Amino acid sequence: MRTEDVRQHLTTPLTSPAYAPVVPRFTDREYLNVVYRTDPEALRAVVPEPLRIAEPLVRFEVMKMGDVSGYGPYTEAGQAIPVSFGGERGEYLHAMYLDNFPATASGREVSAYPKVIGSPALYVDSGALVGTLDHGTLRVATATMGYKHHELDRREAEEQIGVPTFMLKTVPGYDGMPRVQELVRTRITDLTVKQAWTGPARLQLFQHVLAPLADLPVLEVVSASHILTDLTLAGAEPVHDYLKGAAS
Repeated sequence: MRTEDVRQHLTTPLTSPAYAPVVPRFTDREYLNVVYRTDPEALRAVVPEPLRIAEPLVRFEVMKMGDVSGYGPYTEAGQAIPVSFGGERGEYLHAMYLDNFPATASGREVSAYPKVIGSPALYVDSGALVGTLDHGTLRVATATMGYKHHELDRREAEEQIGVPTFMLKTVPGYDGMPRVQELVRTRITDLTVKQAWTGPARLQLFQHVLAPLADLPVLEVVSASHILTDLTLAGAEPVHDYLKGAAS
């Protein structure tokens, strides 16, 4: 294979890439969001500077992707933390667990999403919307919400999931030290909220050394939402270079 041909490939194996070279469009992306209050000291231990924390809140999310170009349907769960950077409010993506390898590899390599393999699920059970996350055979999280109890204003739903997101991009060099270490920013574009609901909710997190969601303990459930959307994810841009110690 000629050098110019190698340069056209974004991922390996060269003849069987880990993910498709597309900008994914999400159709019928369904969210269960549970916002909860946690220990502020636990938050400070995991949110990297120069991001700033206001209230000690965490959003636990389970997302069921109805259809995604390049990847097909899959489910994802994780934690997002409200933060600010340079006066802009957003969320820091702390951890994400998926049941789809191409989406996991693409999210980590092309962007900076903190994605690893897990077994999340989102379904309705006896009048409750249920979101779960398993690591291997063990349960890590269980969220329940009253199914479509009250309609949520769609503008409020857009504000909940359309805020800018910040992520940490770290690529190691061959010497074991970081070759790239940046704080990056992205956000959702072309967002259409099809349905939005709210209602009572509960959240349980279980201790697991390889999926430590419970290190940010649930002290109080603040709010919950159930949202159905179509959307596109914009590309990421660096906003702070840790190796240079300055904004990009």
